[in-house]
Amino acid sequence: MDQINNPTPTVENKKITAGVCALLLGSLGVHKFILGYSKAGVIQIIITMVTCGLAGIIPFIEGIIYLTKSDEEFYNTYQVGQKEWF
Repeated sequence: MDQINNPTPTVENKKITAGVCALLLGSLGVHKFILGYSKAGVIQIIITMVTCGLAGIIPFIEGIIYLTKSDEEFYNTYQVGQKEWF
């Protein structure tokens, strides 16, 4: 059968956006909010404030992890599996 008329649905992969935001704005929890983890984003902000910014290493590491995973692995782990931390 000819499948030219049946377009393949595309799924939004937020890997690059979340990874770059984790590296640049991670202390503010922006990457958590991008992935839909509002509770984890608020926790990240509070941890950053309590530790006077020292906990900023956590989102930096997460950003590196996000960007080094394959697109499929990232999507399955963080968007489908809803893994909030690391």
